[in-house]
Amino acid sequence: MKVLFIGDIVGNTGRKALKATLPHLKSKYNPHIIIANGENAAAGRGINANIAKEFFDQGVHGLTMGNHTWDNKEIFDFIDDEPRMVRPANYPPGTPGQGFTVIKAGGKELAVVNLMGRTFLPAIDDPFRAADEIVGQLSKKHKCILVDFHAEATSEKIAMGWHLDGRASLVVGTHTHVQSNDDTILPQGTAYLTDAGMVGSREGILGMERTAVLRKFTTQLPVRFQVCEGKWHFHAVIVDIDESTGKAKKIQKIRLLEDEWLMD
Repeated sequence: MKVLFIGDIVGNTGRKALKATLPHLKSKYNPHIIIANGENAAAGRGINANIAKEFFDQGVHGLTMGNHTWDNKEIFDFIDDEPRMVRPANYPPGTPGQGFTVIKAGGKELAVVNLMGRTFLPAIDDPFRAADEIVGQLSKKHKCILVDFHAEATSEKIAMGWHLDGRASLVVGTHTHVQSNDDTILPQGTAYLTDAGMVGSREGILGMERTAVLRKFTTQLPVRFQVCEGKWHFHAVIVDIDESTGKAKKIQKIRLLEDEWLMD
């Protein structure tokens, strides 16, 4: 099974990048299942039903979220009815939506889990205990399991990779928007990447208009961040998984730049 995981899609610039590149990526890599992080898709904060539908119509099979899940209030109108979307599973019991799902596409099945870290992020339930419970439950029926760990600290992400080695097919980090260079297959067969990167403007700061971000850092005054409309970059990772064992066979980072990328 080939799985394409796309990093945090940020605002209109990120959506434009996805629309431009996804047909070519599908043609080159022939992924069976495509998952993307959509928590920044609506003006950089949250997602709405129209944008989710746009992604699904373009060929994305599942969406993961993170700490901006609830920033666009429209999500409460549809998250309980959208089985292809998951929010962090370690939110407290009773939180709308679901923390894991099973995506069926291309004749394949992939269990998808979303977790959120606690280091430098708002208080939330223990992601490691949630991982044990959910992955343990899913592994009774599913060999292939993807975990999107939405976390700030690289140490916490790396710890989750080792914690789930041999139990998940892929553990990929999101949230920091900068693609890391530590893609590997861990000893027990789990593909790992600390951060998939982002899809959005490369002329801003983490996808946001840089003047406002610089003002925040230099003055410590309140500012309103806006999505940067500059030229985009696109980051993702593709993983080959042995369906019979759930072990990863190959992991490859993807980075494309607007006006500079060529697809064989």
